[in-house]
Amino acid sequence: MQTHRTEAVPNGVASATTACTEPNDALVQFIEVQKSYDGKILVVKDLNLDVARGEFLTMLGPSGSGKTTCLMILAGFEPTTNGKILLNGRSINDVPPHKRDIGMVFQNYALFPHMTVAENLAFPLKVRKVPAGEVVDKVNRALEMVKLQGFDNRRPAQLSGGQQQRVAVARALVFEPDLVLMDEPLGALDKQLREQMQYEIKHIHENLGITTVYVTHDQAEALTMSDRIAVFNDGVVQQLATPADLYEKPENDFVAGFIGENNRFYGTVSEVNGSTCTVKLDENSTVTAEKVDVGGVGARATLSIRPERVELLGQEGSMANRLSGRIEELIYLGDHIRVRMTVAGNDEFIVKVRNSANMQYDLKEGDEINVGWNTKDCRALKPIDD
Repeated sequence: MQTHRTEAVPNGVASATTACTEPNDALVQFIEVQKSYDGKILVVKDLNLDVARGEFLTMLGPSGSGKTTCLMILAGFEPTTNGKILLNGRSINDVPPHKRDIGMVFQNYALFPHMTVAENLAFPLKVRKVPAGEVVDKVNRALEMVKLQGFDNRRPAQLSGGQQQRVAVARALVFEPDLVLMDEPLGALDKQLREQMQYEIKHIHENLGITTVYVTHDQAEALTMSDRIAVFNDGVVQQLATPADLYEKPENDFVAGFIGENNRFYGTVSEVNGSTCTVKLDENSTVTAEKVDVGGVGARATLSIRPERVELLGQEGSMANRLSGRIEELIYLGDHIRVRMTVAGNDEFIVKVRNSANMQYDLKEGDEINVGWNTKDCRALKPIDD
């Protein structure tokens, strides 16, 4: 798969335009797309986004962020207010949904209850006038792909939720579309089944290489399944990146707060030294951090540090950043201990301590203890309200 890059714009919001290494690298292109339902408020604002062939791209964001609207525009269920949608280099703005030849998977499965599994899978093939002999072969291959051989004569009501969702996925893929769209497809499943289906859909995608655009508000789901993730908020893509880059290198305060768990401090930049800066939290506390999206000396800053990057330090501990704190709560979570502390006025400061046989800490609520982290693990960002 080709590599892509994201360019930062002055206000700290990432441009969603991707640089394709080949002219025809993108299967889907959103070009200056806008959407308004009332003619006044834009729920999608000037979206420029390329989806590469064979890519699994997830649109992630809170409710009302514009991600589902973008998917519905791409599917043809909603018109654009302005801008173009290109599929294989051709505009599909005026192409009705049933002629876009796009597979679609919904949260509620949308299976025909009066049809058997095989009939559900055969339906999109018959609509496309595929010869009867080929229909049988394609249905059998689709059943094998989702591990439902032998279920062909059952009706949806005779299947579990996970099995129904597998049929829905198979129906979206059975006619071998260039593009498959998935709108919160696992939202109705319980946690264990949801996680199982995440891996199954990911593996199906890897095996078939069909371009997939997936919508979810679940961060873990997006990180697990995606090649790249577009994080939406207020109709704008805040950052477009691989799961690792999104988690490790959030480009603005919204992404840092939305993706995963972060410890946050608020302060003022007191010194800038190339790619790093020093932020003053209070009269007694300063922190050095990577200068990512923040102004110069005197500017307000939000500091973001992942709980797993913080270490509990003994008297001899030495790291670039070192603050004292008090343990407020200890929660045993099996593979790690979640330590909630008060540090520099933040009483929700979290440290994740790995649970191991040689665990060196004897922790108790009320203990005063030092915490520390490296400069490279702390990111200085412009506060959201700036």
